[in-house]
Amino acid sequence: MLKYRPITTIANKASKAVVSIIATKNLPKIDGFYPVTVENKKFIIPKFQKEERTDVDLGGGSGFIVHQDGIVLTNSHVVEDPNADYTAVLSNGTSKTMKIIARDPIHDIAICSIEGSNHPSLSLGDSSALQLGEYVLAVGNALGEFSNTVSLGIISGLSRFIQAQGQNRTMEHLRGLIQTDAAINPGNSGGPLINMQGKVIGINTAVISGAQNLGFSIPIHQAKEDLKQIEQYGRIRIPFLGIRYLILDQEQSRKQKLPFEYGALITRPEAGTPAILKGSSAEKAGLQEYDIILEANERKITPSFTLQDILQNHSIGDKIPLKVWRQGKERTVTIELEEKKQ
Repeated sequence: MLKYRPITTIANKASKAVVSIIATKNLPKIDGFYPVTVENKKFIIPKFQKEERTDVDLGGGSGFIVHQDGIVLTNSHVVEDPNADYTAVLSNGTSKTMKIIARDPIHDIAICSIEGSNHPSLSLGDSSALQLGEYVLAVGNALGEFSNTVSLGIISGLSRFIQAQGQNRTMEHLRGLIQTDAAINPGNSGGPLINMQGKVIGINTAVISGAQNLGFSIPIHQAKEDLKQIEQYGRIRIPFLGIRYLILDQEQSRKQKLPFEYGALITRPEAGTPAILKGSSAEKAGLQEYDIILEANERKITPSFTLQDILQNHSIGDKIPLKVWRQGKERTVTIELEEKKQ
């Protein structure tokens, strides 16, 4: 029988293990601005000093310690700038330099470390058996200003798909997310979502702008898999097909004059960019440009179930049967997933 702890007990323990993450970058100091006119349009351009530089605050988010030796989990987008410096501010106000061990941008997870030992830490739970209506706590650095902010809510949805914009303004496609009505703000990104046993079942990652009580978390099982890979291989191994493709729907099928309204059309996005990468799993399996991958593991490829979902649900070395349409004929191709070169 599950034992439920008082909310205050869970919140107090969790707050001690949650850190605020600050990103800074040493940049040339701006010494005023000067006007520029281009094609009759006026712009203001910053004038940088060549010698004098200053540390600029780039923002940040939250994270949480999962091992007493200082292993920290957060979102990949919180620490996405490889040239920035990252600082973790502990619950007692102590600042620690934080190093990035590995990033998993597909699942928006980053594994980091801080110096020291005997840090307060959180236990990782099981996100495979979650139920709608379960109570959860979201803990983080709300709006980047208020540390140790705790909010109570329920799990209001499972296996959600969203498109979220990262801090570098690139679009992230995140799948299999936990939906919660616990208040999640931009500064909460990377903080834990905790069940009533006091265990982490998700990593808070996004909130829908303009929508109330609608936040999303990454199920913790993916972070556990990433931690396992770090322990075994010293890195996060990401499965890779090696193709560029366009997901077909009714509109795309009409534009391309194709006989299917579903599938993934292997095609180059622009001239000079290969549709199939040399030496990749796709090339070894014999896939060709303009092939349409109709099914993977006997499931149709659609906008709601893409090849990215296949990668998220399989590991390196897995062999996946693909139903492929080529020049008017269907055929089955088996592809073996290989590791993406970093």
